[in-house]
Amino acid sequence: MKAVTGARGRGNATNAVRTHQRGVYHRVAEVKIQEGESIESALRRFKRKVQQEDIIKDIKKHSFYLKPGDKRRAKQALARKRNRKKLRRESE
Repeated sequence: MKAVTGARGRGNATNAVRTHQRGVYHRVAEVKIQEGESIESALRRFKRKVQQEDIIKDIKKHSFYLKPGDKRRAKQALARKRNRKKLRRESE
């Protein structure tokens, strides 16, 4: 039985892997290939699991450092955008 694994995510605790960087635990998305299952279907399941666990979103979020003030401004900008969208939907 082979396993297709990915970068990191929010899987169950059995998938936790300790890395050498700062002792941080990263969970790995893992899909076990069943008997007679094609690689394509296992890859589809893996991609779906990665998407559900927001692994890509998490990697993009941690790909560069945001100063606390910049993080706060970005959060406020998203809140303003949500409110504008909500008002636009209510006016229609």
